[in-house]
Order: sequence, then C-alpha cells, then structure tokens
Amino acid sequence: QVLLVESGGGLVQAGGSLRLSCAASGSRFSINLMGWYRQAPGKQRELVATITGGGRTNYADSVKGRFTISKENTKNTVYLQMHSLKPEDTAVYYCKAIVVGLVYWGQGTQVTVSS
Repeated sequence: QVLLVESGGGLVQAGGSLRLSCAASGSRFSINLMGWYRQAPGKQRELVATITGGGRTNYADSVKGRFTISKENTKNTVYLQMHSLKPEDTAVYYCKAIVVGLVYWGQGTQVTVSS
C-alpha cells in the first residue's frame, strides 16, 4: 500500500505562486510515475502534469510555461511549482502515483485563486 500525502495548497491572489508537495511512502518498488491532477467544482478530474521515474515530464496545455513539476527521488516526493496563477486554476489538486501498474491517489489539497 502506497500512501500519498499532499501539502502546500491555499488561497492566493491571481498572479501569485504556490508550491505543492506530495510525499509517497510505503512502496517497496520504484515509482514509475507521479503526477498532479485537479478537479474543479462540477468538472471532471483533469491532468495537470506528470513526471516519470526517468524524469520525463508532461503538462496540460493550460499550465505550460506557468507550472513546473519536479521530483526528489531520495524523498519519494514530487513538487508542483505554480506561477502566474489564474482564477481558473482553482480546484482540488490530487497527487497520483503509479507503482508496478497500480494507481494510488492522495486525499487532495485545495488551491483557490482569487481575482
């Protein structure tokens, strides 16, 4: 069982920055992929950014150039640095990890961007 614990959400004004963290624990195997997804009220959960074990990244078009995903392997932690935040970035942000084909989700952290 892999446990994902997110932190770093909060309330920020438009144009501001936040950094989310997700720490994974309990895995006996290497983590194949970690990433961030978000879900706004009334909308489906959508991809924000992912990073593979080898460091390859993928971003949603809506966040390219504003968000950066990174990881610290020694701590099994993934980060999402968010700049130039917009009100439409408001959502619950969920961390995801894939370990030997199994998918794990964190509990989510709220990000609210005020206009």
